[in-house]
Amino acid sequence: MNKLSKDSTLRQPIGDESAGQRIDNYLMRKLKGVPKSHVYRILRSGEVRVNSRRIGPDYRLQAGDLLRIPPVRTAEKPVVRGLPKGGFQPVILFEDEALLVIDKPSGLAVHGGSGVSFGVIEALREARPDSKFLELVHRIDRETSGVLMLAKKRAALVELHRQLQAGEVEKRYRALVKGLWTERKRVVDLPLEKRVQSSGDRRVNVGAEGDHAVTIFRLERRVGPYSLLDAELKTGRTHQIRVHLAHLGYPILGDDKYGDFTLNKSLAKQGLKRMFLHSWRVAVRHPLSREKVVFEAPLPEDLRAFIAATGKTRTHAPTV
Repeated sequence: MNKLSKDSTLRQPIGDESAGQRIDNYLMRKLKGVPKSHVYRILRSGEVRVNSRRIGPDYRLQAGDLLRIPPVRTAEKPVVRGLPKGGFQPVILFEDEALLVIDKPSGLAVHGGSGVSFGVIEALREARPDSKFLELVHRIDRETSGVLMLAKKRAALVELHRQLQAGEVEKRYRALVKGLWTERKRVVDLPLEKRVQSSGDRRVNVGAEGDHAVTIFRLERRVGPYSLLDAELKTGRTHQIRVHLAHLGYPILGDDKYGDFTLNKSLAKQGLKRMFLHSWRVAVRHPLSREKVVFEAPLPEDLRAFIAATGKTRTHAPTV
């Protein structure tokens, strides 16, 4: 059941921590529980004002702006979906005044949306109500575990986004794939196209009209009939590693979108109940000191246990 907020029209100055942020994103964070469609409605109707003027959803706030927000309807008891039972207790890999780096567990979205009302960013903001600024630096898939960076200052976010766009960030993953990989190192340069199916499901495929996408794969070792690969992203396209591997005939074990579905059912009975893809290393220049910093997350226990149970492993195969 919805009710009108008891608060009267809110007028507040914008601080340095929110400068540069789009007004629609700012409002969606400020007005928790308010549907996104309603946020855009009050923007379009002119009920939201900045310095007494109407603004569009793409307006970027400036320090000192006077923001007017009208009373809005909020849910009394919003349904929270997406968090594990018992809440979310992040494993913190690194934290200082500019950065928060965590080891994200598999099965947890990085943000709400698509039927999930709560993700990592919402959970952390709720757990840290005194934080003036906290934003995702990048994203990883819901079923992917591992290193995830968040910025605690807008200047840090802007600088890290610059590094990402310039290709200066090292991002490496470990993936266990079907089949026996034969090369020590392979550079895969295949363009990727995004499309939305009639069901609303987002899919990616290799296509000539797609965006430039490059992944470097290195063979780490054989695991029974499978291969453990190190995947280094040179571009950051949606589902890039998953689609490149599936296209080459080496789908990631447990991948429920691009994988071998029959094999996945068998793997679940053997204890692998998730996609075997883990972000194990991210290296960047610290956004304030500009010194190189490296963040690493160990392979989760369930993935290590599956490797151990699958059988003996052997070293690199010969180059072909």
